Amino acid sequence: MSVARSTFVTPEEYLEHERKAEYKSEYIRGEVFAMAGASPRHALIVTNAVGQLWSQLRDKGCSVYSSDLRVQVRPTGLYTYPDVVIVCGNAEFADDHHDILTNPTLIAEVLSESTQNYDRGQKFQHYRTLPSLQEYLTVAQDTVHIEQWTRQQDGRWLLTESNDPAAELALESIGVRIGISTFYEKVEVPAVE
Repeated sequence: MSVARSTFVTPEEYLEHERKAEYKSEYIRGEVFAMAGASPRHALIVTNAVGQLWSQLRDKGCSVYSSDLRVQVRPTGLYTYPDVVIVCGNAEFADDHHDILTNPTLIAEVLSESTQNYDRGQKFQHYRTLPSLQEYLTVAQDTVHIEQWTRQQDGRWLLTESNDPAAELALESIGVRIGISTFYEKVEVPAVE
């Protein structure tokens, strides 16, 4: 996340500006935050995830979106661009522009040094308020490591994590199994010392 503007911005003002902007920004409670560009590793992990998930979901009634689709977390007022978003069933949008998704089933974020605490903490707190969200993944880019948070029937979130490239993730919410190595294909991950 970057520096916020110093003046209060309404959601309507944010959307009016954002729809014309050449760069993406997040919005929360009157503040707009410019988003930084991604590293090659980050971009490749997102591409790998979108490609593999799309190929497994293409005939299953689910849609896979990359980081260009804005998501609104209505209960908290956050507007953001997750790295990967999956919707099973009909996509629901905030308005007639059809550029603000409101009902993600699964969200994945690729962690960077500057955003990992936010993605695991405050941002995930926002995401958990989405009634439609069933799974949340955080994918490290500096090592092989994936955290999978799954909503339980009683509303609790269960964490499963792995750093084994030979392991598979069972993504129950979308009915898919995906190898962890798939996320890291062609990605040069620094050696752990």
